[in-house]
Amino acid sequence: RADIKMEYKQLRVWNLKLSDAGIYTCKYGSHKVRTSLHVFKLTISLDGHFLQNEVPELILMQNSSSPLPDLSITLFNSNNNRVTPESQNKTHQKYIVNLKKLEAMDSGTWMCQIHSDSPLINQNISFDVKVLGFQNPDLERKYAAVDSTVILSWHLNSQKIKWKEGFTGQLNWKQQESANAHELLDFSVTAQGQLHETTKSSIFLFEIPERKPESTIEVKLPKVHFNHSGQYQCQLEYQGRHAQSKIELVVMKVSANPVGPLSRGANMTLTCQVSGPLPPNAYLSWERVNGTKMEVKKSKQREVKLEVNISAAGLWSCHLIEDNDKKISLHYHVEDAPVWINYVIIGASVGGSLLLFALGCLCIISGISWQRRRQRAKRMAQARQYLLENKTCQCQLRK
Repeated sequence: RADIKMEYKQLRVWNLKLSDAGIYTCKYGSHKVRTSLHVFKLTISLDGHFLQNEVPELILMQNSSSPLPDLSITLFNSNNNRVTPESQNKTHQKYIVNLKKLEAMDSGTWMCQIHSDSPLINQNISFDVKVLGFQNPDLERKYAAVDSTVILSWHLNSQKIKWKEGFTGQLNWKQQESANAHELLDFSVTAQGQLHETTKSSIFLFEIPERKPESTIEVKLPKVHFNHSGQYQCQLEYQGRHAQSKIELVVMKVSANPVGPLSRGANMTLTCQVSGPLPPNAYLSWERVNGTKMEVKKSKQREVKLEVNISAAGLWSCHLIEDNDKKISLHYHVEDAPVWINYVIIGASVGGSLLLFALGCLCIISGISWQRRRQRAKRMAQARQYLLENKTCQCQLRK
């Protein structure tokens, strides 16, 4: 592991080890020169190949013939930003540094700066970090209207960071956090970066687009139903370790009761509903397009259903607002009933009123007639009683 270049008085050593530290003496004639070699060894866990959200561990070791100095260690990531360790344990010979969870964007060449005042040491050691994962956030929320087309995409960074190892993964869906997961597809990526996908479930209709960006897992829902909402989780696996990214699909629908044109003087209830829980900073809002401020109704925060009673036709819109930003809007057009329907309704109302009046009059007449018959029957009964009493009296007188 070493050679000597006599003409330059050089000793060259390859693949340094900690045990190579010490004092090296060069003798040339009556001249003698001593050099102290201080050796550092930096290792990174998992050989620098991580999945996102994994925690790397750095171990720095030193060896020297002199008393070992107290070192100061500073780390810089691939963007040349200083990194604060999560924890650090040290002895004079060994320093263990634990970092925070890695993100996919942390891939690149990092720098470890080593400093000592006595003896004076300023040494930089570079090392590579590769973080396999998604360019999506860990959790993303996507909104869609019923019957619309939705494309859900997860962008892998394997090509970007030149990941040279094969890995696998799958896409799962579950409607609620506590529900059972359904596997929609699985995939594998070769060491050469070729992506292969296989559909696994037919629980509902979805497509895998033929044209899509490179290193992208993508599904297309051509016609979203209300019960297609839920969590879509893309998970990749490498050497028994896992990383995942979720997209939460929230579906909105609107309806009316009763359905159909709005007659003059009538009311209608419009309902706007979303399929899942909303974040604390989100709410629903009904408003009539080109209407007044009085024709606006807002839900309480995190309410998933909002009803509004209306008496005016026109275009009504339901908005889902998050952080004062309209994430999705659905419209419902309420039509005025044709004039002849209004006349029919008016006629029916008038006819109904007249019918009620006629029935009332009939009831009154029947009541009066019944009262008169009762009184007549009562008088006849009294007359019969009177006649019977008179006959009895006459018979007694004749005797």
